[in-house]
Amino acid sequence: MGKVERYEDLIAWQKSYQLVLEVYKVSRYFPKDEQYGLTSQIRRAAVSVPSNIAEGWGRGSRKEYIRFLEIARGSIYELDTQLRLATDLGYMQQQNLDVLNLTQEVSKILNGLVNSLR
Repeated sequence: MGKVERYEDLIAWQKSYQLVLEVYKVSRYFPKDEQYGLTSQIRRAAVSVPSNIAEGWGRGSRKEYIRFLEIARGSIYELDTQLRLATDLGYMQQQNLDVLNLTQEVSKILNGLVNSLR
């Protein structure tokens, strides 16, 4: 494995970016009356994950980087909860449940990254 030179090289960022794209695809079919509610919240939480990874990378200090990774980790837990709620409310089709698996994968990657930096 080579040296990571850009935040885009991080598997955590790549997977979380992929997750955002999947969340947007899945949430496109949520009820219209959820557009400004759960749909908006889910999308914001998803976007927050790679955004905080990138912002932390750009801060230039390990302490700040870890802090932003922890914020990203909080957002992934928030997203997981919201996707579970959407599932229980019947907003997600069975074939879209893979997004929950990707959420859990990103969570594990973030936990590993934070632990490796401490």
